[in-house]
Amino acid sequence: MIEISAEGSGRPVEVGTRSRVPDTLPVLPLRETVPLPDTLMPLAIGQERSIELINNVLAGDRLLVMVASRSPELETPGPDELHDVGVVGAVARMIKVPDGSLRILVQGAQRVKLTEWVGELPYLVARVEELPDVVRESPELTALTRNVQETFTRIVELVPYLPEELQLAVANIDDPSTLSHLIAGSLRLPTEEKQGLLEEVDVGRRLRRLVEVLARELEVISIGTEIQSQVQSEIDKGQREYVLRQQLKAIQDELGEFDESVEEARELRDQLADVQLPADVRKQVDRELHRLEQLPAQAAEHGVIRSYLEWIAMLPWGVSTEDDLDLVHAREVLDTDHYDIEQVKDRILEFLAVRKLKPDARGTILCFAGPPGVGKTSLGKSVARALGRKFERISVGGVRDEAEIRGHRRTYIGAMPGTIIRALRDAGSDNPLFMIDEIDKMGADFRGDPSSAMLEVLDPEQNATFRDHYLDVPFDLSKVMFICTANDLDRVPGPLRDRMEIIQLAGYTEDEKLQIAKRYLVPRQIERNGLKKSWIGFGDKALRRIISDYTREAGVRGLEREIGTICRKVARGVAEANGSTTPKKTTVTPERVRELLGRAKVHAEAKRRTQTPGVATGLAWTPVGGDVLFIEASATPGTGKLQLTGQLGDVMKESAQAALTWVKANAHLIAPELGDAWFADHDVHVHVPAGATPKDGPSAGITMATALASLISKRTVREDVAMTGEITLTGQVLPIGGLKEKALAAQRNGVKTILAPALNEADAEDIPEHLRKRLRFVWVAEIGDVLAAALQSPA
Repeated sequence: MIEISAEGSGRPVEVGTRSRVPDTLPVLPLRETVPLPDTLMPLAIGQERSIELINNVLAGDRLLVMVASRSPELETPGPDELHDVGVVGAVARMIKVPDGSLRILVQGAQRVKLTEWVGELPYLVARVEELPDVVRESPELTALTRNVQETFTRIVELVPYLPEELQLAVANIDDPSTLSHLIAGSLRLPTEEKQGLLEEVDVGRRLRRLVEVLARELEVISIGTEIQSQVQSEIDKGQREYVLRQQLKAIQDELGEFDESVEEARELRDQLADVQLPADVRKQVDRELHRLEQLPAQAAEHGVIRSYLEWIAMLPWGVSTEDDLDLVHAREVLDTDHYDIEQVKDRILEFLAVRKLKPDARGTILCFAGPPGVGKTSLGKSVARALGRKFERISVGGVRDEAEIRGHRRTYIGAMPGTIIRALRDAGSDNPLFMIDEIDKMGADFRGDPSSAMLEVLDPEQNATFRDHYLDVPFDLSKVMFICTANDLDRVPGPLRDRMEIIQLAGYTEDEKLQIAKRYLVPRQIERNGLKKSWIGFGDKALRRIISDYTREAGVRGLEREIGTICRKVARGVAEANGSTTPKKTTVTPERVRELLGRAKVHAEAKRRTQTPGVATGLAWTPVGGDVLFIEASATPGTGKLQLTGQLGDVMKESAQAALTWVKANAHLIAPELGDAWFADHDVHVHVPAGATPKDGPSAGITMATALASLISKRTVREDVAMTGEITLTGQVLPIGGLKEKALAAQRNGVKTILAPALNEADAEDIPEHLRKRLRFVWVAEIGDVLAAALQSPA
């Protein structure tokens, strides 16, 4: 450390402070410091331009002008950021610090005004003129001087940071101007206030302002002393925590300041100020913020209110993503991710077209209904990608508590918003795509009915003011696009189903499964199992063998599992080779499928099961897709009773009774050789195999009648024929539902001819054209038409 004095010998000397001021002087900007005349100021110099200024000054007359900055946060203020009034100073001592900075001691001299800027490089230089004090001798000036001396003396006695020597120094100063500068320099005053005292040239007015400042400081100090006395009289000496809290309380009472939660409340207020809240929500938030500021941090409700406000701040109020309304792009995305399902793709493109023509159109609520594995959830992701929206999946399967949807009220411990609000927070926008999975599997118990709570969420007329129990303020869900998924629409309450646009995804044909496997499943399983396309290949015949012999499903989940099994076995062979050579490509053929997957898991049973009279093949709809149903009828000597087995529901039992009644009434036409007493002397047993599976519905009516007619006529049912339709006592065939699913099931089971109600002929348009060409549909209006097409000709 090197010290340089005025004479260069290490000993500081006095520098004259009242010599004539040069016209031009270098300017030293000060941050958060105001220079005053007749005061000695220690300064730290770190900026390069200021260091160069000091070095040049020390080489010359040692004079400079100190000026306070208007913007203390600026590192290098320019002329416009400096005050116009400063103080001439003489550098009395300078010390060089090892880090390259300087420490100087400057003796303040005359007050000057900067009239013109002469230069800015390498440092600021200005033309100055002296601003002398204006002193008007009067009794008032004397009184002001004495008042300032007395008040400052009292302050010195009360404030620890002021040395007692100041009392003697103040008492010995007769010049009012020097007195004002000494006191102003000793007090910790705001920069602007101290600059105001510097710029005041009238000594009388300056002393009057100083009297006001001293009176205020004395009052604050007195209140602090009083608070300390009050606290000391109330607290227990052994309770330190209690001491701190009482002091804080007394300070709040006297100064109107808040406790440590004020900063937290201020941050929340600033955060919420940037959020575009509706007027009614803003009013609620301001009320809760006021309560938070009044509560101590130790209060139980403090954390509840803070969590509530944080949730409000995290929600996307007025934050939306821009929809990608390019219909060509949307079609490309949908075609890339999914094969066929043209109905769904057309509906999404219609939505985009409407949104393009009417940007403020309300949100859409769709429901994809179909068996598992047909791509309902993945289709929702593709829709979100095509629209450019955020995607959030909400699973409501097994939800039994209404609070899961609407949230808990804040009066409960651990309360939180419902799943809808939480998904909005995660999405970060008020127009995401919500995929509500398994909406048909919501339950209800004593805690409420979540499906009823969904009525408000999925109603375009109501969800613009959706009110979560936790938030207790409305949130607009009208911009959200909802897509629900369900396997069985019968389990969805009617009012909820009425609010959704149902799009059926029946399942895939064998040809569609083949294309899906080639385009999506095989490449995905090759990648997931660490293989390369050059190591394994699947032929069309091999994939068809997997589809027909190892899976029987409406979707493709089982198909993907079987493909994954083959890929894992091939991956094992590659791994066991230890990478010694490049793996030889494995081509999966039908024979190779048998070797890798074992014996076939499913078989076509229609031919075997219908070789005996009394057995008919029916078609049924289930939540997991269509299926075939074999209905067996047998007769034993008895008293004319009807026995039904196979876990049949009430509707199916009534269909069996109606079928038997029609057969009895028309037995003379079906089997003329039977006597009139045959039914009275025989018990009829109707059984539907797979007895562990509950079955119900009216569509097996004509199948039961055909099985009974086959039994009494001893004519077998054609092996390639399956049927579906409801029967009446007069023999009419009524329409049924799920024709597409049943047609797909027929194809999977090797059926070639389908007997269906004539009133369902229009539904055939929903069946893929290539499937219609492979199947022969016989549209029947009466049971006689069914028997003519289904029963073998008499031998």
